[in-house]
Amino acid sequence: MVQEKVNRINELARKSKTPEGLTEAEKAEQKALREEYIRDYRAQFTGILDNTYIQRPDGTKEKVGGNKKDNK
Repeated sequence: MVQEKVNRINELARKSKTPEGLTEAEKAEQKALREEYIRDYRAQFTGILDNTYIQRPDGTKEKVGGNKKDNK
């Protein structure tokens, strides 16, 4: 997610706490931006887990995410 969108999320969050609040259009925009942010975060985290292994005391490595047959 580009920094401008993160800035917009923060801007809308600050505005939502003011007495005037958000318009319906801004609420919809905020919801869409948050969903995109969460989707991107999950994809990034999944990518990290897909490349993460646990090394057991016997020296075997077990992949954290995905198929257990991918042990190295």
